[in-house]
Amino acid sequence: MNKMTVRDVTFAGKRVLVRVDFNVPIENNVITDDTRIRAAIPTLQYILAQQPQALILLSHLGRPKAKGDADTSLAPVAPALAALIGQPVAFAEDCVGPIAEAAVAALPAGGILLLENTRYYKGEEKNDPELAAQMARHGDLFVNDAFGTAHRAHASNVGISQHLTAVSGLLMEKEIDYLATTIEQPQTPFIAILGGAKVSDKIKVIEALLGKVDKLLIGGGMANTFFAAHGYPMGDSLVEAEAIATAKSLIEKGSGKIVLPVDATIASAFAESADKKTITVSDGVPAGWRILDIGPETMRQFGDILHGAKTVIWNGPMGVFELPSFAAGTFAVARLLAEETVRGATTVIGGGDSAAAAEQSGLADQMTHISTGGGASLEMLEGKELPGVVAIKDK
Repeated sequence: MNKMTVRDVTFAGKRVLVRVDFNVPIENNVITDDTRIRAAIPTLQYILAQQPQALILLSHLGRPKAKGDADTSLAPVAPALAALIGQPVAFAEDCVGPIAEAAVAALPAGGILLLENTRYYKGEEKNDPELAAQMARHGDLFVNDAFGTAHRAHASNVGISQHLTAVSGLLMEKEIDYLATTIEQPQTPFIAILGGAKVSDKIKVIEALLGKVDKLLIGGGMANTFFAAHGYPMGDSLVEAEAIATAKSLIEKGSGKIVLPVDATIASAFAESADKKTITVSDGVPAGWRILDIGPETMRQFGDILHGAKTVIWNGPMGVFELPSFAAGTFAVARLLAEETVRGATTVIGGGDSAAAAEQSGLADQMTHISTGGGASLEMLEGKELPGVVAIKDK
């Protein structure tokens, strides 16, 4: 990575402004998944070890309806971070203006402050120059460790870099190394696994990967559109009719690289309690039924293809894994990747649902890397330049 990182600057005695990604799920003021908070800890500890004057943290959370929206306040994150990092974390009820500035001024030497949701200001997502300038006044150096927002040009990740020297945090560096370097220089065999609901969301990813992978395994709802392109009856399954022609084109471009499920678990309704059975995909889906997972023969075939792989990228579940009756295929893929990691493969899990599935399977710690960025990881797989990464100072 040809970008400056926290290793290239000195933090002693400085006010360090860090853009973290604390966009975590919160229910009744309780954080239900602290993965993104834990992912930021190594960077924060690295900075604190150099005895900075202060550590000031910026993040967004959700999509607030208005400033002060209680459901999207970062307040519950401060005590959770304090417990993980082992020292007090102050919280300011604003990210700019008198309240934020007073909170920064009140910090003791080496103190940590979490500022309120940056998206309480409409100028955040518009990369408003004045808002960015106000944020930048809190610090002497800027560390961007929020890979999950790197595909967006916002005031708190791109705008600030116009005012302060911007360097990458350790998490950002790790994400770039695994998602860019691994793909550009993969050890072979190189296998990609793509799932999720819609093929339209991943057309560019498929096109980018076809020239690099040895095999591209496709599952999830997006596989249905490829089945429809083959002319198989799909019953009530999710199919993107407008993407069928594109699916046909991708199959032709794939020249034997694209591997689709051969069987599937179908259900009589989109519900945990629905009747279910396994079918051969080429026989078609009966009327009134829908595909909700890949079948056991597909799991075996995917396992055969993955065996001995040296590099594996996985983005998107194989079925509706949120319903336990239709999670078998997704968890099988997680298990197969864990096995290949033990054999020496580099296994990289894209953000979003596949990351959540890896966590739920209990196998997350057996993968080489699980990305914290959903949209950002997809765009990096497409080969796009991400604004948040571009804004970091070159070495």
